[in-house]
Amino acid sequence: MASVIAKMTDDLISPILREMNLELVDIEYVKEGKNRFLRVFIDTPQGVDLDTCAAVSEKLSEALDEKDPIKEAYFLEVSSPGAERPLKKFGDFEKAVGKDVHLTTYEPIDGDKVFEGNLTEVNKDYIVLAIKNKTRVTHVTLPFDKIASGRLAIIF
Repeated sequence: MASVIAKMTDDLISPILREMNLELVDIEYVKEGKNRFLRVFIDTPQGVDLDTCAAVSEKLSEALDEKDPIKEAYFLEVSSPGAERPLKKFGDFEKAVGKDVHLTTYEPIDGDKVFEGNLTEVNKDYIVLAIKNKTRVTHVTLPFDKIASGRLAIIF
C-alpha cells in the first residue's frame, strides 16, 4: 500500500516541482505509533528553505485533497533531505562523485557490508570508493547491483 501511495503522490507532486524548479528526492508513507506520515523530500543544488517547503506543502495538500488518494488520516511533511541525503537513483550517485558516502550492500564484499569513503567513480556496473584508514587510502570497487542503500556522509 505504501508504494501505491508513493506512486500516486509522485504523480501529483511532479508537475508542482517542475513548475518550481525543484527535485524530488524521496517519498515515504510510514506508520509511526498510531500516526501515519506522508513525507516528501525535495532539494535543489542550492538547498531548500522553510518557505519553499511550505509552498510545496500547500500546493501538494490541495492536490491531495482534490484527488483524495489516502483514505486514512495522516500528516504531510515536506522537507529537505538534509546533509546526509539518501542516494536512491543512479543520477544521485553520479552527482555524489567527489563526496563522502555511506553505503551498505546486500551481501558481504571482502567480508564487509558497510562502506564509508569518498565516491570516486560511478558507472552502471560498479562504483569505486576511496576509503581512508588512518594514513592509508584503499580503493574498493562495489558492484552497483549489490548496493542495498546509500547516503551522503559526514566523515570526521
